[in-house]
Amino acid sequence: MKFSEGSLFHIYNQGNNRETVFYTHANYIFFLSKIKKYIKPHCEILSYCLMPNHFHLLIYTNQNTVKKNCYDKNLLSEGFRHLLSSYAKAINIQQSRVGSLFTQNTHAKKLSNKTNQALVCLMYIHQNPVKSGLVSDMGNWMYSSFRDYCGLRNDTICNKDLAIELLDFKKENLYQLSYDLISNDDLKSIFHWSTV
Repeated sequence: MKFSEGSLFHIYNQGNNRETVFYTHANYIFFLSKIKKYIKPHCEILSYCLMPNHFHLLIYTNQNTVKKNCYDKNLLSEGFRHLLSSYAKAINIQQSRVGSLFTQNTHAKKLSNKTNQALVCLMYIHQNPVKSGLVSDMGNWMYSSFRDYCGLRNDTICNKDLAIELLDFKKENLYQLSYDLISNDDLKSIFHWSTV
């Protein structure tokens, strides 16, 4: 997908054949460090959730997303390639496995800034661990930005102030808002099969 400045995107990928991609606590932390290295320099990360066999990011593209020259090099797309390939190499060594770890294409759905699509996406991303039965309270999932938004941890990955501004919600309402049900139509609106 061609990224351009000033847009919101839901980015997601899963393990090949829905296989596990995060085996240990250290794997999750390592992947987050790779996000900081390869993705954060090229966009604003608004929320994330890492699940045992997939991940979700809500991002906002900025002036660092595309290198302006005669070729308009897409730095964010390259960042995702580096993120996934370097992580896969490490997991293949750790698990004595070979081949692709993630599905071939990372999916990117451009979200509307004028509707509530991005806010629905933020809520959906944070609800993932509860919907999957991993925890009963979103605050108990260590690998999600929900803990940062609720003041349970101070992380440096997400630009929470920008998320509040762009998605137009009150920080003090986020906890309750995050547990609201998402309609099937709203859910369908945040997924698309464009690829990075």
